Amino acid sequence: MARKCFVCGKGNISGHKVSHALNHTKRVWKPNLRRVRILDENNAVRREMVCSRCLRSNKVRRAV
Repeated sequence: MARKCFVCGKGNISGHKVSHALNHTKRVWKPNLRRVRILDENNAVRREMVCSRCLRSNKVRRAV
């Protein structure tokens, strides 16, 4: 399963970890995803991975 937000599509970002001696090693920043029950446009309940930013800004309707 891909680590992407269902709403905004936020995913992994790759880059370098830079030490004090300026050594570069690869690393990955992962999104803060939560597995939540949501209501889609047909008012059906489904489980999706949603980032915490979308949950906090009410971009998704949570099922109770």
